[in-house]
Amino acid sequence: MSEARKTPARFRAGEQTGTVPTSSQWVAFLVASILFIQVPGPSLLFTIGRALTVGRREALLSVAGNAIGVTTQALLVAVGLGAVVAASVTAYTVIKLAGAAYVIWLGIQAIRHRREAREAMAGHGALVTAGRGHALRVGVLVGLTNPKTILFFVAFLPQFVNTGAGHVDAQMAVLGTVFGAMALCSDSVWALLAARAREWFARKPARLDKLGATGGVMMVGLGAAMLASE
Repeated sequence: MSEARKTPARFRAGEQTGTVPTSSQWVAFLVASILFIQVPGPSLLFTIGRALTVGRREALLSVAGNAIGVTTQALLVAVGLGAVVAASVTAYTVIKLAGAAYVIWLGIQAIRHRREAREAMAGHGALVTAGRGHALRVGVLVGLTNPKTILFFVAFLPQFVNTGAGHVDAQMAVLGTVFGAMALCSDSVWALLAARAREWFARKPARLDKLGATGGVMMVGLGAAMLASE
């Protein structure tokens, strides 16, 4: 029997071997992901708000947590859970309300405790934080409770899967992981830029009151927008 006959038809057709998307699918996915990540949305606004409110280290930890949450969403979509959320109005609403309420609560807390940052900067007190683990958990929760990201994964990930290669779930998991890594890099840059602006304003510690309030108001507005979205 010839080598061509020994090779299964699904691997001979189009030479689609392996368990990853084709080069053209990768390019299309990367372009679409970059555009989606850069459009101002919950993750980006949350990142900027955290950087303005709690500073660079905590903001970067929140970014890392958010990336973990987003990547977890992608993995859940890969095993079919995302389709359930997309098809269920109740599930979507519950996740949206929980995520929006949590972001609003964070914003209110930032407004309430805005003077603590000024006091710490001026040397009259210590900024109260709950440690690195808290900042990381905050980011994870925000990433996990963003239903729009789930719908994005449900709608777009299948379009970039190499169906001829099989292992569709594994391919979607890889795509989702890459998306999470891209979001981590992009949001980290935004966090550093926002933190630098915070440090510049902090040359006069009294400005941190307004700055902390601005970050809090931004997160409250984000939560309100999430509640109002259809």
